[in-house]
Amino acid sequence: MRSVPWWALLSSACAPVLLVGGWTVSAVLQGPGYDPGSATISILASDGAQGYWVMTSALVGLGVCDVVTACGLRPAARAGRVALGGGGLSAMLLALFPAPASGGSLDHGTVVAVGFALLALWPVLAVRRPGHAWRPGRPGPSDPPPAPGLPPAPGLPSAPGLPPASGRVPAEAAAPWGLRHRPSLMASGLMWLGGGWFLLALFVNDTAGAAERVVTFAQAFWPLVVVLSCVRWTGGDARTG
Repeated sequence: MRSVPWWALLSSACAPVLLVGGWTVSAVLQGPGYDPGSATISILASDGAQGYWVMTSALVGLGVCDVVTACGLRPAARAGRVALGGGGLSAMLLALFPAPASGGSLDHGTVVAVGFALLALWPVLAVRRPGHAWRPGRPGPSDPPPAPGLPPAPGLPSAPGLPPASGRVPAEAAAPWGLRHRPSLMASGLMWLGGGWFLLALFVNDTAGAAERVVTFAQAFWPLVVVLSCVRWTGGDARTG
């Protein structure tokens, strides 16, 4: 059995497509006056924008995809799945709190900040916690002892002084690649660095649009990476931690 259902793979694949397709079509509808390098995505979904419904629909679709993926990502730790689903709900809430045509909005900024934080934290929260997973054919400490007179199981150490083989492997090796500590920490760290780049670009470099697109695409694409690693994974215990 696969560790994630087919519909979670579909939703994770649709998320980055909806995001990129939404801002591309909306930018075309907005006209040549829109500069994607300096103008943020929120402008495309603001009140009165030409591509308002396109960008808003894309954000809602992105949020739905994240929620569906979180429901199907069974090998991930529950805290990570909740954070991913919360990030998806935040994307959907942007339809209720769009950016104003000019100036700022506390409600919109709060939803964006919460959504970014949840999506930047979920890779770390989804890591399977330290533990062990059974290897087939290897008994562990809780297994009943062999019946008297039966030879020991093949492959187990029998020399005096050697500890009994538990048949367990570290959870790091038993988890899909996308749910291991090092890749997850790297992904989360790069997202936070991207958030810092966005703030710097917003107030200093006037390249907020480019920075926002890189960060949001990374956050939309990482669930697909994790799901693919789970689909390809064939070892260990795929149950939720």
